[in-house]
Amino acid sequence: MVTVALFWLFAVGALVSGFLVFWLDSMARVTFALLASFVFVAAEVILLGLAYLGVVIVLMMVMEMVIMVVFMIMYMMNPAGLMPMAMYHNKTGAMALSVGTFVALAAGIVLVDWPQRTGAPPPDPTFALGQALMGPHMLTMMTLGVALFATIVATVVLATHRGRYDRLGDDLRATRADDPVGGGIGR
Repeated sequence: MVTVALFWLFAVGALVSGFLVFWLDSMARVTFALLASFVFVAAEVILLGLAYLGVVIVLMMVMEMVIMVVFMIMYMMNPAGLMPMAMYHNKTGAMALSVGTFVALAAGIVLVDWPQRTGAPPPDPTFALGQALMGPHMLTMMTLGVALFATIVATVVLATHRGRYDRLGDDLRATRADDPVGGGIGR
């Protein structure tokens, strides 16, 4: 009974916070509404017995949304993305598509005959999910992860105009930094 109550609580929370993404009028507020929606969905995944996947969803979404808000605060012209603005174009069309998609998916859930379970659930659902998703390609994905990380580091290094060796000399022993523009860190 508690599980059913939690299911409906999380489902309503996901729907309401998902609707708020279209209702709110600032980038920062929309970002946090989207984060709340993802957290509610992750809670549903945890209720399904996939605790690892649910925690991964929470960790990924929290980090992604927080980084998004930090960049909004740093780079947006309005203060912290809090100025009113429309978050979408074609308001009527977007709402019609959203409601239509929801109704179609909900009708599919209610009207389709669900198959009966055959056999027992796996002893470790997380391992079974990993095998189903990756199978023999785990080494490839690990290599891809390292390659992506190296790409990110290389991009940051190449995007830096100059480093400490340019400012303080090859041996880093200059008493003053050689900054072409005054008022920087090396004054």
